[in-house]
Amino acid sequence: MVLEAAGVSPDEESVYQMLVTSGRATSGDIAQRAGLADAETERILDSLVSKGLASHTDGTPRVFWAAPPEVALLPRLKRSADALDLARLEAARLIESYRETVRRHDAGQLLEVITGAEALRQHLRQIQQSARNEMLWLCKAQYVAMPSGSNAEEFEALARGVSYRVLYEKAFFDDEGAVDNAMAGVRAGEVARAVPHLPLRLAIADRAVAIFPLVAGGPHGSPEEPTTALVRDSNLLAALIALFDRYWEGAVPLHIDGTGTLAGTDGVGAADSLSATDRQLLSLLVAGVADKAIASQMGLSRRTVQRRVQGMMERVGAVTRMQLAWHAARREWL
Repeated sequence: MVLEAAGVSPDEESVYQMLVTSGRATSGDIAQRAGLADAETERILDSLVSKGLASHTDGTPRVFWAAPPEVALLPRLKRSADALDLARLEAARLIESYRETVRRHDAGQLLEVITGAEALRQHLRQIQQSARNEMLWLCKAQYVAMPSGSNAEEFEALARGVSYRVLYEKAFFDDEGAVDNAMAGVRAGEVARAVPHLPLRLAIADRAVAIFPLVAGGPHGSPEEPTTALVRDSNLLAALIALFDRYWEGAVPLHIDGTGTLAGTDGVGAADSLSATDRQLLSLLVAGVADKAIASQMGLSRRTVQRRVQGMMERVGAVTRMQLAWHAARREWL
């Protein structure tokens, strides 16, 4: 029987189905068809009436008929579903309270060692699926368990309102398709920034749980299996959050500009006579994107990228690219 979730017993469901198919029937008719005693049939019919699943005439014998299922059943199922959702939330709260109590009495519960790429992928999926408010990521070049563009859980979490802040190191964009994948995330709502280098890979969910490597190994399909740690509420987790915040403060924002390409800063001020192409190129350059990736993103040759960068350096009298970035900021090119 399938209506128990709506508070309908198996016997009640059988009698209700008979009323639905027969239209109108007396209790005697139902008793005969169902093979039930008269008293039991009367009890079931009265129960259906009290639950709004059936009605009857006032005469003797009473004639019963079924209430429309969309009126009688759907509201009851919705109430049951709402109650089940509340029960799940309460169960989740109790589970978390229990785990917190266990962690405080057993330090071994604060850190869980994860071995292997598949186990790591499963944990990364799980913490994103359970995240309620925020995900923080440090994305180094060369994946260990989750190739760029394969994190479907991010888009699902963004769709339900979870915020994503992602820091990319510049070498990340050297991989084929990495720029396009980052653009897809930004379009979906990801807030992204770039830095020249990151010290480690890191994912933090709701500032309550973090995953990071314990030892190096396993990038790009290496035969070595990665060894990572899952850390819960502790001083170590607080240190990892502080590490993310420190790198985030000094990073260059990434966004999709009006031409539909990944740009390195949020604002373009008075740009003198700098062309739109050079502004895009400069933004990517300052964000730490390598020449090869810039060329691929902008549809230029690598030699053209280098020639344009050299031209901007000569224009401002810069000897190094770092000096070019300083002059670009001073001239409000960024």
